[in-house]
Amino acid sequence: MSGAGKPKQGMGAAPAIRPARRGEEEQIARLAGQLGYPATAEEIRLRLEAIGSDPRHAVYVAEAAGGPMLGWVHVFLYRGVESDARAEIGGLVVDAAHRGRGAGRLLMEEAERWARGNGCRRVTLRSNVIREAAHRFYRKLGYELHKTQHAFRKEL
Repeated sequence: MSGAGKPKQGMGAAPAIRPARRGEEEQIARLAGQLGYPATAEEIRLRLEAIGSDPRHAVYVAEAAGGPMLGWVHVFLYRGVESDARAEIGGLVVDAAHRGRGAGRLLMEEAERWARGNGCRRVTLRSNVIREAAHRFYRKLGYELHKTQHAFRKEL
């Protein structure tokens, strides 16, 4: 099959997109590991607990009908002195076995809906320079490369 919004062969019904729930920390951690950020279920639980009651953050998951979690997206509101408020994608991952079947697009569409609902006119995201497939995916969704930069950090 081809065309936007239609599932590819073997996908079946489009995945459901919904807010993440308690008890899904193990699945979220497994997918975070695929993204390159290994974490335990307990670490994920603590992180979700910290942002769970903050309306400036949202975490959505994609799941197959009666099946496993296919992916998740974290979106948050960024406010700074230097620019207008915007939504930023903190993370997006789709299970490697299910990529290219529409779950990532649906998760990004939900993040964009959340952004519009929170008064944002822009969504930004950061993607490692080595993630070429991800870059093609984002461009296909209408995202444009805005700039490249170095990321610095200091452990405290």
